Amino acid sequence: MVDAFFLSVAQLGDRAFLKVLAKSLTVTLILLLGVGALMAWGAHWVARDGFALGEGAGALAAVAATLAAVALAWLLFRIVAIAVVGVFADDVVEAVEARHYPEALVSARPVPFARSAMMGVRSGLRTLGVNLLCAPLYLLLLPTGIGTPIALLVVNGWLLGRDLFDMVAVRHLTRAELRTERQATRTRRFILGLAGTGLLMIPFVNFVAPLIGAAMATHRFHRMRPGGMTPCDAPPRSLRD
Repeated sequence: MVDAFFLSVAQLGDRAFLKVLAKSLTVTLILLLGVGALMAWGAHWVARDGFALGEGAGALAAVAATLAAVALAWLLFRIVAIAVVGVFADDVVEAVEARHYPEALVSARPVPFARSAMMGVRSGLRTLGVNLLCAPLYLLLLPTGIGTPIALLVVNGWLLGRDLFDMVAVRHLTRAELRTERQATRTRRFILGLAGTGLLMIPFVNFVAPLIGAAMATHRFHRMRPGGMTPCDAPPRSLRD
């Protein structure tokens, strides 16, 4: 896992990575600006209604609204960023395979845009739904200080592991093989998802975390399968010329 992380970080300067980063950040920020405006409006009304009940109630409502807004902002960024990167993930995975796993690149099947888009939408809806179901747990753990972040890490690590794995696997497995592989790689996917979710929690690093996660998933997929490949340090000659 550690070497996959450093190999992924080292490739962030590749042209394919930069193109996906530019596209994903543009779409993500546009979507989040609209959602953020709605959140700010909602927080204002919650705090205003709280102050109408008294100064103490208003202060408590303001604090609660702020904490909820921060948690919701992170969750929305995670949902949108991963969903958007998922749409363009084929370019990232192809760049990693071209540089480190040229044999796998030869047999890979490009993913149609429609399927990538559908995977991104499903990822976002799945993440939103599961986190809404877990919202009572997050609120219950809020007074502990550390409980809520840990719960968010575990829940979203479990979800993200599947998303990242699928970004790579769809290029190499049939739908039936994909379902079988998911069952056989639960632990590995969970560890990968924890790493990706942890990166998403770090300010500024979270902007490139989806790209790093997709690249790490590519390394893990090819190295951990039966007859796993060893990454090459140099790209094929056709890519260097």
